[in-house]
Amino acid sequence: MIEIVRAKLHGIHVTGCDLAYHGSITLDPLICREAGIYPLEFVYIWNKNTGARISTYVIYGEPGSGCCILNGAAARSCQKGDTVIICASEYITDKTELYSKRPTVLTFNDDNSIAEKLAYEVVPSIKDGQDEPGFDMNIVREQ
Repeated sequence: MIEIVRAKLHGIHVTGCDLAYHGSITLDPLICREAGIYPLEFVYIWNKNTGARISTYVIYGEPGSGCCILNGAAARSCQKGDTVIICASEYITDKTELYSKRPTVLTFNDDNSIAEKLAYEVVPSIKDGQDEPGFDMNIVREQ
């Protein structure tokens, strides 16, 4: 099996950290729905400021708030204002499944409003000397 990106929030800003809460990351459900990230889904979180990498599960916060709050132990990995990448993944069993996947990628403005909606697209590539197709990837802007 191969683990691949299914949805990504690229450059969202941490709006709070709550060490006393019992775990998870609280995200704006409107942002999650736009990207296709579900409540209780495990996600990877990569802090662009510190390089810290963690995983935890998603809970939904206040719709329209733009919230991105690290809770419990996860709160130790970030500070308010840090820029993070949040990635949801899935497993595939056959590499040719890559051709049918279009992971959603959202980028963000400083206020956590969505700047762009993108999709990754894998396409076959034939290179000189190869016996079978390889892979190329395009980034497609969504409307």
